[in-house]
Amino acid sequence: MTALTQPLRDEHRELLPHIECIKVVADSVGEIPLTALRQSVDDVYDFLTHKLIPHAHAEDHAMYPAVGRVLGADQATATMRRDHTEVGRLTEELAAIRSQMSGRTLEPTEAKALRRVLYGLYAIIKLHFAKEEEIYLPLLDVGMSAHELEQMFAAMEEAAHEHGAHPAH
Repeated sequence: MTALTQPLRDEHRELLPHIECIKVVADSVGEIPLTALRQSVDDVYDFLTHKLIPHAHAEDHAMYPAVGRVLGADQATATMRRDHTEVGRLTEELAAIRSQMSGRTLEPTEAKALRRVLYGLYAIIKLHFAKEEEIYLPLLDVGMSAHELEQMFAAMEEAAHEHGAHPAH
């Protein structure tokens, strides 16, 4: 039997390879030519700003209120929202580092900061997705009707597009 939340699980599956790329880019700092690193960092930043953060905004707008209703506690998702805030903060820090990567070399302090931000993003996002997949989505599968979930997905899609989401792929 297919879970009612399968569309969200499918969306996560589409995002996961991009999330894994964040770790690959972090691993490559100091190991690949700076021009290739700049392009990889640009790709990560583009993913974060045009796909992941709009996805997070959609969750904040539509999914987390639904989880709160199912659990009977509006604040049940506060820790997940805090994850989103931290991803946004680290994405801003990544933007600042990107703007400093215009020289011919990457200074050791810049390389260290870049690795820290990328590994931080990777760890937070991976754990965040695991919590959603293992805890929240099963709750929604049993606590909401198919019609309620369809409405939630429509609201999520609208919120993601309002927040600047670009199509997946």
